[in-house]
Amino acid sequence: MCGAPDQATLPALELSPNEAVIHGIVTKEGSPLPGAYVRLLGSTGEFTAEVQTSATGYFRFYAGDGDWTLRTLAPGQSVDTPAKAAKGTATEVTIEL
Repeated sequence: MCGAPDQATLPALELSPNEAVIHGIVTKEGSPLPGAYVRLLGSTGEFTAEVQTSATGYFRFYAGDGDWTLRTLAPGQSVDTPAKAAKGTATEVTIEL
């Protein structure tokens, strides 16, 4: 199971042993990109969740163990980034558009 809370009001990242988190920043030309969409896709490409990046370009997903793809969308641009999630860990990803 996966969930995506409102990115504008996220609390500090506190990870329990039973949670897996994929989080990071979307940037464009080295600066944070607010308002981009990040989709969490499963290992076979199935859509699981989507969030819009915060004012600082930040996003966070609580994901199940396994291999995931982050599909990042902004006007005229799209990029896929692989990510791996494991219980008890936070995987940090920087995505450059």
